[in-house]
Parts: sequence; C-alpha cells; structure tokens
Amino acid sequence: MANDTNIEINVDKTLELEITIHGESHGVCNALRHILMQNPDVEYAVYNIDHPLTGEPNMTIKTKRGKRPRVALKQAAEELIEQSEEFKKLIEDTL
Repeated sequence: MANDTNIEINVDKTLELEITIHGESHGVCNALRHILMQNPDVEYAVYNIDHPLTGEPNMTIKTKRGKRPRVALKQAAEELIEQSEEFKKLIEDTL
C-alpha cells in the first residue's frame, strides 16, 4: 500500500468489520477482496467507492461464526504483500 494510506475503522463487530481505506483505489481493494473471498472463514468481502474521482473505498468483511474479520484482513494483507513481492521479482528477472 502507498505510504499515505491509512485505515479508519467504521464498524468493528465480532463477525463484521467495516473500514475506509484512505489513499487507495480499486487496485488494492479489489486485490484484497479477491484474497479475502478465497478464505473459507470469510462469508463475504465487498467494497465500494461512492465517487470515482473523490470517493474513498469502504470495505465490509463478514466472517463465519467464531472467526474474526480483523484476522482475515491481516492475513489477506500479508498474502497481498507476498504476491506483490513475487510479481516484482518476476518482473525484475524478466527485464
């Protein structure tokens, strides 16, 4: 994520987390959503951006009973970092 990215927690319940990701757009949010949806503990992960030029992404993560959405988000972020590093290495090795 970009250095000016920060996360604001809007709703933090046992099975649901709603956040605003300041400083990001569709790229990171869609990648996170994709990784979250591969997690069997996640019931759903969605995001929306109200306005394409000025809006900021709001993401909602709902997990299955007994699973915490904060944990799922952290795991997804770590996976995204790992995939990004692998892709960067692939590009560097190719060029």
